[in-house]
Amino acid sequence: MMKSIRFFCLVAMLCVSTIAEAQDANWPQWRGVNRDGHAAKQNLLQSWPTDGPSLAWSAKGLGTGYSACAVVGDLVYTMGSKDGQAVVDCLSLTDGTTRWSQAIGPAGQDDDYNTGWGAGQRSTPTVDGNQVFAWTDKGVVAALNRNNGDVQWSVDLVAKYGGKVPTWGYSASPLVDGNRVIVCPGGDNFLIGLNRRNGNQVWGSNGVSASAEYVSPIKATVGDKTFYVTASKPGLYGFDVKTGEKLFEDSATGNNIAVIPTPIVSGDLLYHTSAYGAGNVLLRLVPSADGLTSVSVYALNSKSMENHHGGVVLVDGVIYGFTKQSGGCWMAQDLASGESLWTERARPNRSGSICYADGRLYCYGDKDGSVELVEPSRDGFKSHGKLVIPQETSVPRKQGAIWAHPVVAGGKLIIRDQDLLYAFDVSAK
Repeated sequence: MMKSIRFFCLVAMLCVSTIAEAQDANWPQWRGVNRDGHAAKQNLLQSWPTDGPSLAWSAKGLGTGYSACAVVGDLVYTMGSKDGQAVVDCLSLTDGTTRWSQAIGPAGQDDDYNTGWGAGQRSTPTVDGNQVFAWTDKGVVAALNRNNGDVQWSVDLVAKYGGKVPTWGYSASPLVDGNRVIVCPGGDNFLIGLNRRNGNQVWGSNGVSASAEYVSPIKATVGDKTFYVTASKPGLYGFDVKTGEKLFEDSATGNNIAVIPTPIVSGDLLYHTSAYGAGNVLLRLVPSADGLTSVSVYALNSKSMENHHGGVVLVDGVIYGFTKQSGGCWMAQDLASGESLWTERARPNRSGSICYADGRLYCYGDKDGSVELVEPSRDGFKSHGKLVIPQETSVPRKQGAIWAHPVVAGGKLIIRDQDLLYAFDVSAK
């Protein structure tokens, strides 16, 4: 009898442990737990079969757009434009069935911004506690009940804060910082914080009036100074989380067309890259009497990383991502020196998005719908398998391509092509 009780207790403990591990393997916002493109700790395949990992499920009808996914527990959250509305969808991570859908505002039309590269939603929802925060391409920010999608509040950043819809639509994703939801209307109210319970403004940046671009803000701390970092056409900006005062700025990755990738902070180093000839910059942030001083370690724009919008990840002192240099290549760059370590052509792809999980890079091509599983290495592009999505979207992309970023959560690789969503089982059994 006692042996039976011990056996059932052990089984129960193992089940609880498995559930806890699955819950811990979340991807709750844009670019993962820390907004750096790194997945939570998971036990994943280190190489794939010839025909790629097995397809766990697929879903369709998600609407148009390039929104990536947030994953918390057994639920997946994303956005799309459907019937003229910006819609947040919640799906099951287990089988891809829809749990709820909620419209939060009008979707952008051809006269709202330049949709020549594809219309639809661009932002990724942020899940925190029992709330989901979403940001439409026209600038409406909304808080939803995580369990049923009910709208708790919404704010129009254009109407209330004088924001202006960027050339290709609002694309950044909300940053939740305690009681604040950090978003970028642009203009005189460049970066603001909204109360997560009612949507009222509780914080604002000072000293900057610039356009809202496509850069999702991050939060970091150097010394005793904590700050938010984002960027606009003039370049990078850092703001004190308490006072809103501008702590530093740098123009190296600014350009007059579009600034898109999310910055990366590692210790006292801040790395950023953008396209249109800008290249990349590494800043050292030094505590000073005024707060922080930024010192340029390097600023490179020739034969170096020039990332358009697929993002980069930092792994063991090396930056990995897709550069527009040399007609478009996957690239590895030494963080400390800026040295280009290698490039790898990926035709027919002209761009690609990336994430990192359990010792591997997931490199998603923008033209052929392929994902390569790549070993991070200073010595070259080391592929350990490849998959191609079973079917590409029938939604007209215009001049656009496959630009939604890959997500690895709960043992699954989740990739999107407009209205189609695929989940591949990449867990190590």
